[in-house]
Amino acid sequence: MSTPLPSFAASAAFADAPAPTLVEPETRRLDGAVREAYVPPFAPPVRHGSLADLPFDNAQAVPDRVVLSRRLPDGTWADVTAAEFAGQVLAVAKGMIGEGLMPGDRVAIMARTTYEWTLLDFAAWAAGLVTVPVYPTSSLFQTRWILQDSGAVTLVTETSAQAAAIGPELEHLPDLRHLWVMESGHVDRLAELGAHVPDAEVAVRRGMLSPSTLATLIYTSGTTGRPKGCALTHGNFFAEVDNAIELLYPVFRARTGEEPSILLFLPMSHVFGRMVAIACVRARVRLGHAPSLKADDLLPDLAAFRPTCLLTIPYMLEKVFNAARAKAESGGRGAVYDRAVSVAVRYGEALEAQHAGTGSGPGRALKTQRAFYDPLVYRKIRNAMGGRVRYAICGGSPLGRRLAAFYAGAGIEIFEGYGLTETTGAATVTPPLRPRLGTVGWPLPGTRIRIAADGEILIAGDQVLHGYWDPQAGGVVSAAPDGWLATGDLGSLDDEGYLTITGRKKELLITAGGKSVAPAPLEDWLRAHPLISQCMVLGDRRPYVTALLTLDPDGITHWRRMNGKHPVPPELLTDDEEVRALLARAVEEANKLVSRPESIRRFAVLPRDFTEEDGHLTPSMKLRRDVIMRDFADEVERLYEG
Repeated sequence: MSTPLPSFAASAAFADAPAPTLVEPETRRLDGAVREAYVPPFAPPVRHGSLADLPFDNAQAVPDRVVLSRRLPDGTWADVTAAEFAGQVLAVAKGMIGEGLMPGDRVAIMARTTYEWTLLDFAAWAAGLVTVPVYPTSSLFQTRWILQDSGAVTLVTETSAQAAAIGPELEHLPDLRHLWVMESGHVDRLAELGAHVPDAEVAVRRGMLSPSTLATLIYTSGTTGRPKGCALTHGNFFAEVDNAIELLYPVFRARTGEEPSILLFLPMSHVFGRMVAIACVRARVRLGHAPSLKADDLLPDLAAFRPTCLLTIPYMLEKVFNAARAKAESGGRGAVYDRAVSVAVRYGEALEAQHAGTGSGPGRALKTQRAFYDPLVYRKIRNAMGGRVRYAICGGSPLGRRLAAFYAGAGIEIFEGYGLTETTGAATVTPPLRPRLGTVGWPLPGTRIRIAADGEILIAGDQVLHGYWDPQAGGVVSAAPDGWLATGDLGSLDDEGYLTITGRKKELLITAGGKSVAPAPLEDWLRAHPLISQCMVLGDRRPYVTALLTLDPDGITHWRRMNGKHPVPPELLTDDEEVRALLARAVEEANKLVSRPESIRRFAVLPRDFTEEDGHLTPSMKLRRDVIMRDFADEVERLYEG
């Protein structure tokens, strides 16, 4: 049954629309278990127009409103109004038309998370084009494959070095006619080259677009094999962002005097960051771009931009938590930090119980304790994120119950989500004021989640892609012919429709004894340890479960300093008895999550970390298990000797 919950004020972008009513999922049971959950859409479907209209609609409705901020070379931020952004989009779109690009042509963009990325995205759409993201960290082979498969006629790179690297491959790319470089001023030059193109030409091309028109080809990084191009339409994005805006009202609507703002630092080449960027333009929430994830670069950007919400992944929240713990311990306040963590976790869990109707919320004593630790610990964590952060949208992998409760108790509400490139971003999201720690929320409005007989998660909804790009088949080949997308992920639904991810279907390990083991819970738990950077659990067709661990350089350095030891590179500590004893205790704690046959019996500490550069991680920080197994085959075999 659907139970109406309190209504919320409409967003600035949809001021004339009725306020949505949050409803609980409708659920269906089979053989005693919940097998399907559905939440009806909060936003009406878009029947006309495209994403290309958004900058121009904003400029007409609120020309002076600040909708973006552009990072300048000196680290300061310059505000961009709706009218200014629409003018820039128009000028660059005219430049693309002036350079001979025709409706439907593909434009590839290889860059970090920058203002120019979003500008080019909307300008290409305004010119009737299709954008194709390319990770700036992609190998030459991957880049060539994406350009060949998509038939891109233009490549825009961030740097001259990226353009130079693709030079030797140009003879294999007969469709590629233009190579533009951001740092060489080619984006500004486009605006100049299009000065002679009438504004009406852009209006005509925009008028040719509809929700069913292809907007982008996003190539899934994948853990094996060649990437596939996910063909996402303008309508896919509308279904995704409009319902996300309505559901996540604290993020996209100002509930206080503070105007909402989001700083993107995750890759724009990934659908997660791209979807939120479009949602910000749609909802007129101030958007900023940070090109570097390195702490020395990102922390000043956070301090200067001061976002109210962050888009992040569990790995980053784990590192923030561990870095704060190390800093506190270095200052002799490690015990204080640990007590503060305990208070925050209990506070977050009490809030969860209150919102679920199973508890009365934090008591007076707990509130007093939290108030005491706020200036000592929690406020410092929030200040490191810019000082105004109240929300974080987290995806990529499950965050874990304890860490989610800690951040909630520390004053940062976490909206966990789950989705794929094929679902244009989130398919499930934690609903506001209804957290269920350890889950990835319930279906995004307009989405159905089904659990197949073998535990695989199936998804249906208007944000699900129409198909994969296949030039040999003449265009797009359906990915969900029966309306249901098979995700390859395993999960379960509880009685209220909350989804829990239990692992990947292809990654499910079957031991020699026939025991099925989902590696994700063990890996997530161990990766959160301050001395561990990455973890991969093994055991497929083996007699027992083992793990490969890599050391976290910052965590190791801090631990040695606190114990009066000289700094030593992590690669020299793989056989250190003290380190292995600490890791063994961490493994023992992780094993409490699973049964004895699923527990880790032995582990190896590797001399180097898993990196994207070495091919061990995808750009979204997922393990490439086949590559790791190949590169560390000797270490794996030694785990099963004797």
